[in-house]
Amino acid sequence: MHRTLARSTTAAALALALAPAGLLAGLTTPAPATGPAAPAPTACPEQVAALADCLTGRDAAGANYAIAVPHDWNGDLVVHAHGGPDLEDPVDASRSLEDLDRWSVMVREGYAWAGSTYRRGGYGARMAAADTESVRRTFVREVGRPDHTLLHGQSWGGDVAAKLAETRPRAYDGVLLTNGVLGGGTRGYDYRVDLRVVYQYYCRNLPRPTEPQYPLWQGLRAGSTLTSAGLRSRLQECTGYASEPADRTALQQRNLDDILAVTRVPERTLESHLRFSVFTFRDIVTERLDGRNPFGNRGVRYSGSHDDRALNRGVERFSPDRSARRDLSWDSDLTGATTLPTLTLHAIDDPTAFVEHESAYRATREAAGTARSLVQVFTRESEHSALSDSGYAAAVRALGRWADGGSKPTPRAVARGCERADATYGAGCFVDPAFRPGSYASRVEARPGGRRWPALTERQERHWSRVPGIGIAP
Repeated sequence: MHRTLARSTTAAALALALAPAGLLAGLTTPAPATGPAAPAPTACPEQVAALADCLTGRDAAGANYAIAVPHDWNGDLVVHAHGGPDLEDPVDASRSLEDLDRWSVMVREGYAWAGSTYRRGGYGARMAAADTESVRRTFVREVGRPDHTLLHGQSWGGDVAAKLAETRPRAYDGVLLTNGVLGGGTRGYDYRVDLRVVYQYYCRNLPRPTEPQYPLWQGLRAGSTLTSAGLRSRLQECTGYASEPADRTALQQRNLDDILAVTRVPERTLESHLRFSVFTFRDIVTERLDGRNPFGNRGVRYSGSHDDRALNRGVERFSPDRSARRDLSWDSDLTGATTLPTLTLHAIDDPTAFVEHESAYRATREAAGTARSLVQVFTRESEHSALSDSGYAAAVRALGRWADGGSKPTPRAVARGCERADATYGAGCFVDPAFRPGSYASRVEARPGGRRWPALTERQERHWSRVPGIGIAP
């Protein structure tokens, strides 16, 4: 019934999506983000162009979105929460269309797909969750009510999707979290706090002694004109990270070795982690928390350098502002309060969202009494932004059956399903059913009280929800 309804209510609009690209040029030109824009047919991205009809539009909050409906729709919908957060304000649906292309396997599996760009750039998990829920409602209004709705969160979008599953559980039938940042905002970035202060201890160039000084928990002072290129230049100056080892000075090599050993950040993602600890921290502190500090590193003992005693004496120390930490926690920490079937898929060697985030999430769900509806699957992969299509297909198939009343899958069952899916996709299967990650504290030095999960309890969330102005403004 739902598939027939969807076809009949949008047939005329979706048919336009198949028109030649020249006829659609006027429809796909970005419109000023001054208000809602009705959904309009648009050219689908390359990976799904022959398989689906696509729409883009903008909701009442100003969030752009993209929707794809396969020609051979199975009646179910995947709602996607993207990672980041991107710091620039989106001007059109490009980000959502890029994600649709990246996760085209969902459409190839027969699912309709919907994703939001979010209404603005910058941090705000509840804002992103609201915009993700908005695109689901748009799909129901414009296309039809799906038989089942699965929620997919990738990277930071994993936190967004998990938060949405806790706050709007009746709207969804299952949750897929891939390489998710599941430690939440108040603990999930502690290793980047450590990187920020350890980097400055060795490099002394962010800020330089000749530049205006600021506390490192700000990430970067408000008003600074430093660019990503400028940051790369300073990182290169201090560590020679972009050079061959033979071309680095002895001091550069020692600085690089010490920074990597102490923070346990992979060398290949050192720059991206440092960029987050500079620019995204500035966004969180300056733009979202009115200059208040949610981060701390007092009580942390840094180790692994050539001189740990000197490092611990000289590294900058600070404690969080209680109200700032409360607001960040309420916005993005997870309570685990959802009984929706939840399947996570995480690369064991994820260089961005360390696999130990999964241990934090399991501990959160166990403390909330909801771990029975959680299945965690790990793959022998080394990427963050994309995994094997065969693995994604196996995961969404297993979750779909579970959400439809089938049995709870096991990691071994997902591994077997991957082998079957690989006959179609040929992307390789890397599921390791026996793998179990260490605790979050085994990878990231815990702050006082930081070994207990969840970071935000249901009781705290209910209490704080009554505080005027709580959290991060949308």
